Amino acid sequence: MNFDTPLFLQINEFARATPWLHGIVLAYANDGIVLFALLMLAGWWVARRAADPLVMGRAIWAPLGMALALAVNQLFVAEVGEPRPYTSLSGLLVLAHHSHDPSFPSDHAVMAGAVAAGLFGVSRGLGWLATIAAAVMAFARIYIAAHYPHDVAAGLVVGAVISMLGYLALRRILAWLVSLVESTPLRWVLTSAPAASVGRSHALEG
Repeated sequence: MNFDTPLFLQINEFARATPWLHGIVLAYANDGIVLFALLMLAGWWVARRAADPLVMGRAIWAPLGMALALAVNQLFVAEVGEPRPYTSLSGLLVLAHHSHDPSFPSDHAVMAGAVAAGLFGVSRGLGWLATIAAAVMAFARIYIAAHYPHDVAAGLVVGAVISMLGYLALRRILAWLVSLVESTPLRWVLTSAPAASVGRSHALEG
């Protein structure tokens, strides 16, 4: 039994008492990644209107940081090898599709944490929206009995930390690449500003 099994069981009892929520929570737990994709798309749009290579670099990093976090998380998952709650506990209400993958840390939570951390560098508003969405995703994964609370908590932290560290390591390269592309016919993808008004001097700052 894990240290947070009592909390997991309380949430499972809550799920049992709220059958009207099952469809909504299950849909979000499984397909909520679509919302995070839309938030990242909104981040790109905000960065494009900002016409700042640094901001666009952060917007581009959001999905890249998410992919990096998920890749690194596979090492943790394989090393720990924690079984899913429904393989260890009996009498549960299980809404999740049964998976043979280990439970710790949660890939869904890693994804959500990485996107939230990445979007804070683009827009505080989008960052907070993604953070709320990430918290709901974490709860949903427990609600459907796919993960223990510590699985999703660790996933959020792993995702956010890897995204932030990766950006700190690559931010100058990202800004340089954005500035480079802005001098090509593809510049409209990265900025809405007229070519003459786009400042280049600050591209490698920060």
